[in-house]
Amino acid sequence: MFEPVSSRLNINLLEEEILRFWKQNDVFHQSMTSREGGPEYVFFEGPPTANGKPGVHHVLARVFKDMFPRYKSMNGFHVSRRGGWDTHGLRWRLRWKASGSPINSKLRLRHCQVQRALP
Repeated sequence: MFEPVSSRLNINLLEEEILRFWKQNDVFHQSMTSREGGPEYVFFEGPPTANGKPGVHHVLARVFKDMFPRYKSMNGFHVSRRGGWDTHGLRWRLRWKASGSPINSKLRLRHCQVQRALP
């Protein structure tokens, strides 16, 4: 049932084999499409970069951003991966400013942010 494991395990080679298998079989995409129509789970993650000096709390936040959506997906939920949800809004303000539209309403700006982030 299981292949014997060598005492001289080459972790790098094993990882490459697993990644090759995932790419050849489109495993991630299949895991997403097989759950379409199921209950939705939404995880609004914050900006992908840390502010200030790096610390262990940044690692912990990254673990949560990976662990909870993965857990819910493994339990049959459809989890749209929308990395980099910008809770600070700076990226949107810069894009809005570059478009030439006046920022006359924070509510309108927030509405545009939410509409863009929703699947």
